[in-house]
Amino acid sequence: MSDLPQCPKCGSTYTYEDRDVYVCPECAHEWPQNGGPESAETDEKFIKDSNGNVLTDGDTVTVIKDLKVKGSSAVVKVGTKVKNIRLVDGDHDIDCKIDGIGAMKLKSEFVKKV
Repeated sequence: MSDLPQCPKCGSTYTYEDRDVYVCPECAHEWPQNGGPESAETDEKFIKDSNGNVLTDGDTVTVIKDLKVKGSSAVVKVGTKVKNIRLVDGDHDIDCKIDGIGAMKLKSEFVKKV
């Protein structure tokens, strides 16, 4: 049997290791490997790009799909480089400024880290 810990969020036994974190495939909860029960309670959320790279504040990303701007006829084209992103909570987890359009919120699944 595996000696991997159960998920602290849902109790699943199907956890697996991914670099320095444990991941639960049932509820998508991630927690660090290096700590005990106290580190399992800290609910760190990692925001990843479309390729699975972890994003941090200040990163530069590239848009991988044409995105319509809601309430406008403008479109954010594929390959648009967005500098100095800021990570926020919510459905759209990236807050940024795009040249020619202005302040926007993007989903991390539509960008890749440069």
